[in-house]
Amino acid sequence: MPLHKDDPKSVGGYRLVDRLGAGGMGVVYQGRARSGRDVAVKVVHAQYAADPVFRARFRQEIEAVRKVSGAFTAPVVDADPEAARPWMATQYVPGRSLASRIRESGPLREDELRRLALGLVEALRDIHRAGVVHRDLKPANVLLADDGPRVIDFGISRATENVTLTETGQMIGTPPFMSPEQLTDARSVGPASDVFSLGALLVYTLTGRGPFDADSPYLTAYRVVHDEPVLDGVRQPLRTILESCLAKEAAERPGLEDVARELARVLPEADTDGAPQTVTLRGDFTAPADTRGPDPTGSTSPGRRRRLRPLWAATATIGALTLGLTGYLLSGPDRADSEGGATHAQAATSRWTEEPPNGWQPWQTTVYATAERGVTKGRDLVAEGVDSGPECEMHEGSVYCAGDGVLPVRLDGLTGRTDWRADVERPATGKASYVYELLGVVDGTMLVQWERDSTASVTAFDTETGKRLWQRAVNKGWSTPHLSGDLVILPDESGTSLTARSPRTGTERWTAPLPKEQYCYPVSTVEDFYLECAQDITRTGTMLLLGLDRTDGSARRLTVPDRAALVGMHDGHLLYLDPAEDEEGNIVAGDEGPFTRIRLVHPETGAGSTTKLAKNFEGKVTLADGTLWFTGSSGQVTAVSARTGKQLWQTSTSLEQPSAVTRDPRTGVVYLSSASGRVAALDTKKGTLLWETLPRAKWVAGQSSSLPEVLLHQGALVVPTPAGDIFTLDPAHPDRKPVSG
Repeated sequence: MPLHKDDPKSVGGYRLVDRLGAGGMGVVYQGRARSGRDVAVKVVHAQYAADPVFRARFRQEIEAVRKVSGAFTAPVVDADPEAARPWMATQYVPGRSLASRIRESGPLREDELRRLALGLVEALRDIHRAGVVHRDLKPANVLLADDGPRVIDFGISRATENVTLTETGQMIGTPPFMSPEQLTDARSVGPASDVFSLGALLVYTLTGRGPFDADSPYLTAYRVVHDEPVLDGVRQPLRTILESCLAKEAAERPGLEDVARELARVLPEADTDGAPQTVTLRGDFTAPADTRGPDPTGSTSPGRRRRLRPLWAATATIGALTLGLTGYLLSGPDRADSEGGATHAQAATSRWTEEPPNGWQPWQTTVYATAERGVTKGRDLVAEGVDSGPECEMHEGSVYCAGDGVLPVRLDGLTGRTDWRADVERPATGKASYVYELLGVVDGTMLVQWERDSTASVTAFDTETGKRLWQRAVNKGWSTPHLSGDLVILPDESGTSLTARSPRTGTERWTAPLPKEQYCYPVSTVEDFYLECAQDITRTGTMLLLGLDRTDGSARRLTVPDRAALVGMHDGHLLYLDPAEDEEGNIVAGDEGPFTRIRLVHPETGAGSTTKLAKNFEGKVTLADGTLWFTGSSGQVTAVSARTGKQLWQTSTSLEQPSAVTRDPRTGVVYLSSASGRVAALDTKKGTLLWETLPRAKWVAGQSSSLPEVLLHQGALVVPTPAGDIFTLDPAHPDRKPVSG
């Protein structure tokens, strides 16, 4: 992933050249020393850097990891736990994760397993000799380098035991690969726990499913403790070895030397003459083609579990590493059919009574596909250093998209055909970076803000032809452009006032002054036009809320809490969520919470009331029909009453770091998607998981701060992804395969 605009340029003398991954507690970068040596630099988020207990644990972690060095681990080469934001640099390993390999190409053959399995045993041996227990051996923590596997992020629980995660749906470890003692008596965890995890990982590597997979992470944890492993598809004598590794009692598991000896005896050497063909993926690496063949169990049941989803959305960047500074999130198993379709396919389809539009068929394309009119090629102006994908909107049967390096484009909603791609002003010489933001589509006009270097403008395009209608430079010093109803609101070139214009013609409707020396940001979560204004980013307790009348620009002023997040309107009031605070009143929450209270503010009088949430909730939040829906990064969806603050239901999905929900009031369903193109549907009243799909994205970009949400197109769904894939689904038949757009 390219660096974000607010990422540091260097850490500890290492110049940062790329993002490799991001987690709940920090970010991993590819760094480069002055000598040219590449390292993976893990930097802790600021809120955890302020925790002295976390710092102490992090120091212990670094000291433990420094002891470990071996051919199949990624050792620490530098660290500073006392920095303002603690960081640790480890060896940079060119190679993708085992989770990514299995997701893209399916389970490994036995002749491919030998090198991996014996390398993992040797890595664990080195770790244990150093007095360290990994505690979270899983596919996402195994990198596949050219010269063998590397185990990364060991000893993580040592750095995060003090972090309270029980209220957020998180726990230390990943249940499908945790040992029984990790779940029942963490104090007794020793080297034998890693042997158990190794057995579970090898079963997953061979079959694409874990030995204890269940419909939820909690049921998975129960099966780990109480049930015998399911080893369908694992042949003898390898099956006996893995069964011994998965013994419930730690004392009954074999030692690593015994495991290595038996694996070397039963696993065949790789047949280099018959090496699998390779298929090119996005990036500079190749992956083995899918050679799984028939299901080894012989089952063709549509509802049978097939594979467990890894925790993280994989990137297609060489050397992608997951950040080992987080309480690992729980992810449930896929329950997909053998055609790669949706889970719960047997769910009743009567709720989806509206048929997709006439002539519609499920399609899949990208925002970079060849256009019939305008700019033919979609990637000739892709910006360097951008980090987020397209923003898309449905309007009158077409899909309109723009984004970082994504030129304004219209796609036909029925077929996925790229109708046109708008041109831009090109530099006289050389190349320029373009960053676009889709303001919206109204009155036959697509409105896009675009930036090049220090220049910002708003451009209107005709929706039928893609031709430019008008364009105006804007000064974003004190505000930003915004589409509100049938008006586009632009800061003037001086930055001291706002001008409302007709979206179609650019004709001025009215002008209103901005508060002096205050930065005002438009609120997009409510129907009316509001600006939140503050003198600077320092939190002072209150801020100014301006409600502008769209007819003449007259404003009403309210003083509102600057610590709260405005998420929408409820019962005629502005609904804010108050973030969590520590004992000294300092905010400990991020943009996605945790939140502690609902705050209602009357938009005319400023009178308000607060309601304490039943517990702290966090995640991307959507307010609709009196309900707050939170989607957590672990894939968990929680519905909360906006009136009482009480939890209505909570459901786990296996989507990794999903989008906010999209509610369809006609069917009583909420939809969410992930960066890999997975989609889930849940019943709004009970939270029942109706179905999930396998990934549809051709490639997976890094986690974007603004993951596109599912769009509704009459009876169909349109799903954009951060990497630029766009596909459609019939929610009544989500397993139907798309055609190329």
